[in-house]
Amino acid sequence: MTASQGEPLDTQERYSRAALSCLADPGDPVMGALLRSVPPAELLAAIVSGPPNAGSTLARSAFCDSGPALVAGPVADRAVERWRMRLPDVPPASRLAAWERSGYRLVGPGDAEWPTQLDDLGDARPVVLWLRGRADLRFACLRSVSVVGSRAATAYGTHVGTEVAAELAGLGWTVISGGAYGIDACAHRGALAVVGCTVAVLASGLGFGYPKGHDELFGTISGTGVMVSECPPERAPTRPGFLVRNRVIAALSRGTVVVEAALRSGAINTARHAQELNRPVMAVPGPVTSEQSAGCHELIRTCDATCVTSARDVIEMVAPLGDDQRGPAAREPAVPADRLDPVTASVLAAVARRAGRGPATIATLAGVDLDTALRCLGLLAAAGHVERCEQGWRLRAA
Repeated sequence: MTASQGEPLDTQERYSRAALSCLADPGDPVMGALLRSVPPAELLAAIVSGPPNAGSTLARSAFCDSGPALVAGPVADRAVERWRMRLPDVPPASRLAAWERSGYRLVGPGDAEWPTQLDDLGDARPVVLWLRGRADLRFACLRSVSVVGSRAATAYGTHVGTEVAAELAGLGWTVISGGAYGIDACAHRGALAVVGCTVAVLASGLGFGYPKGHDELFGTISGTGVMVSECPPERAPTRPGFLVRNRVIAALSRGTVVVEAALRSGAINTARHAQELNRPVMAVPGPVTSEQSAGCHELIRTCDATCVTSARDVIEMVAPLGDDQRGPAAREPAVPADRLDPVTASVLAAVARRAGRGPATIATLAGVDLDTALRCLGLLAAAGHVERCEQGWRLRAA
């Protein structure tokens, strides 16, 4: 069973994926294609010590049973050589462990917190994600909308973006955006204003935290929501990285709303990704004289984007059939407690209601080993039963 089929990452695979994320650019299709069939540890070993034609060998290994090779030998060879030149950028295992001890956590395909909708990205799926924050990413994204727009937001865009995000969060929907100035910041702040959940997907490492002017905002998001990045914590952003990051924003959410955007805008790029993923694309109309709304009007005119003016319009496009749109269902667990297996149910019974407990204490009370407790806690968090807190884990409030 591969990780993408539900098997949690072991320690070796976790380190290998973290190392590979330091070598390949986010969204590298060659890396994604190879990882479909070549185990991460094997791919990393080939990069570190493989022969000059290691790429060709890996390509044959990956695709010999699946028809024509999707990664030609020379392409793979060049990619492996490029990755090998970046080996000095890979931090030692001790550094990765220190990052995790300081509050960052690493999730990959197969982990309980991994949002499976990211698999829709195919070979452009992230190798791994770095997270920081109390919210469980997978559970948060079950009912989520990305709200994006121009960094040079007008007063109109700022007002609409904040109001739409606040109303969505108030109705139990998670607001996803990119943490940038302008509409992104309004979306995050709107959700935080009603004590809702928001997810920020950064183009930089979480420790670098670009833009620097949002340090306080990012800290607030971490306190109630979650910060996300494909990059190691200390990596600075690159210009192409912002556009590549947008595919993750589009894939995590059930639909994308462009509040305000010029014709050439990163927000339009996010909408294009959402369209390619068959996610609903929505746009807020603005004054016909405003260049900052020209991109929204173009999406409505040429890309079948739905014109929306409120959170209710948005929810109508993304809510499952039969959803009453009132919001409380988002607070209920995705899997009822009486449908849990006996081991997971025993772990749930060991979690305190208000004051948190550490995983070791929970494991002892539940009568299971620590690894089993951690696995069950991840599943319980993804289902909406428990949440992280300063003391460890506690039951999620109704």
